[in-house]
Amino acid sequence: MLVSFSYATQIVFNTNTVQADDVFANINWNHHRWIAPGKNDFRSPCPGLNTLANHGFISRDGRNITIPMVVKATDGKTKVAPGVIHGIGGLTTTFESDLQQPNAPDSFTLDDLKLHGTIEHDASFSRSDNALGDNLHFNSTVFNSTFLQSNLSPDVYDTTSVGQIMQERLALAKQANPHLVNTVKERQSQLLEASLFLSVMGDPRTGVAPKKQETGINSSHLRFVHIFFREERLPLEEGWKRSPYSTNTASLAKLMEQLDKASQTKGPWLPSSLLTCPWTRLQPEGPEMVWPPNLFKL
Repeated sequence: MLVSFSYATQIVFNTNTVQADDVFANINWNHHRWIAPGKNDFRSPCPGLNTLANHGFISRDGRNITIPMVVKATDGKTKVAPGVIHGIGGLTTTFESDLQQPNAPDSFTLDDLKLHGTIEHDASFSRSDNALGDNLHFNSTVFNSTFLQSNLSPDVYDTTSVGQIMQERLALAKQANPHLVNTVKERQSQLLEASLFLSVMGDPRTGVAPKKQETGINSSHLRFVHIFFREERLPLEEGWKRSPYSTNTASLAKLMEQLDKASQTKGPWLPSSLLTCPWTRLQPEGPEMVWPPNLFKL
């Protein structure tokens, strides 16, 4: 079931800037080494949450996840302010029945996040659209079709190049997916996600993230952003370090504004699906439907 909701609730965060405690240097990386998920472990469409699980900052099996657990996992590791995570978490728990587990009503699994229309959305940087197949796992074809074509800078990703990627990815989705859902909700999700990975992998003040290249086999693929998406791990071995600057609502808003402008060089963004009003799903079961049912009646 779908429900329309105000654009204002899409990204309402605590506006206070909260500096994370400087605990990064004290992390025991033997306990938080990267381990690929096992066949019975759950993962989500979100490479950020998957990275936290693969490093053991949240449950490695992807079960019994809570918003406070995610806040604790990011605080001091990625320098993302807790207010930001609470805001994103508000989307996850807008309708708690979406994700509640019978034996743990305040928790969810990473697999639950693949539910189309809650947090997961079409025109993802690294996943197939829901109507086209697997919207859960990394799709190299989708990723390569945009990220590998972005050559505005040989050394870094920034809001200009990632804005270009957003624009091209949406254009490809429009061509391939007749059931594309592309409302202002999806638009804001894409802008937020892009600003977050640029901030965490690079500098949250500028939105510049290195395409870090090393010597050795497959050196062209040893890049901070690529490793984050492809392997869902922190590229520590390649030289990544957490930014000393906090990612907060002010820094994200600045990057989102730049991304919004850079992703409209070929024309203004417009909703392009039958359902143009922002919506989220109330429950995973049952048919998808518009609420109110007479939304499109004249």
